[in-house]
Amino acid sequence: MAEIQDLPEGCIADILSRTTPLDACRFSLISKTFRSAADSDAVWNRFLPSDSNFIDSIISQSPSLANIPTKKALYLALSDRPIIIDSGKKSFQLDRKSGKKCYMLAARSLSIVWGDTDQYWTWIPLPDSRFPEVAQLCDVCWLEIHGMINTIILSPNTQYAAYAVFKMIESWGFQNRPVQLSVIVEGGDGSTTNVCLDPIVEGTPHPRVAGLQSPSVRTDGWLEIEMGEFFNSGIENEEVHMNFMEIKGGNWKRGLFLEGIEVRPKEDN
Repeated sequence: MAEIQDLPEGCIADILSRTTPLDACRFSLISKTFRSAADSDAVWNRFLPSDSNFIDSIISQSPSLANIPTKKALYLALSDRPIIIDSGKKSFQLDRKSGKKCYMLAARSLSIVWGDTDQYWTWIPLPDSRFPEVAQLCDVCWLEIHGMINTIILSPNTQYAAYAVFKMIESWGFQNRPVQLSVIVEGGDGSTTNVCLDPIVEGTPHPRVAGLQSPSVRTDGWLEIEMGEFFNSGIENEEVHMNFMEIKGGNWKRGLFLEGIEVRPKEDN
């Protein structure tokens, strides 16, 4: 009986294209034939989003991608760093392990109550942000932020989660004040949770907010906290609404720097 490594390279490539990017990289270690098959355009073209017009649109907004010679190199470039799109109001990236689509909605693309009133919010550049500017909370007693993304631009048959991405610098008014986060699919299910943004208690329990989720530090140095999750079946064209609110306490708050809301595939536990 013939061994799998004795199959023609084209057959091996077809098999690998039905696995995952991570699996293809692992199989490339078996032999030279497997390595050649695993690096082929036939394999990595299957891992890229199937809509060629979508890929062309992303490349048109990041000209440095235009001269990448292979599909594998293009995949790695799209998964290596965020690509800024939509005039700086959104970023796109592929999940390195799965090839699923990830987006971050910049603060400028969100609906922020009093966001254009300098007394309450200002817009500033930060050197470690992927976007040209972030929203700085100066002073509000009514914190209300909304974001929306349509499932049509996401990967189908995928469990997604939304994350608020922010910093707390000389913050005030969040101590022991739960913030309400929610993710709601229009016409469908949703989830609401109370969280603690107070950086003093980040990652540790606090006697007055015990049991509340607190932020974690991202690899890019920002904080993030999960807002909720949803499943994109890919069948329906649905709007997903993401909400960030603290409107009950009546206390004044400041020192929140909001980069945006990231929507990415939910990692398996």
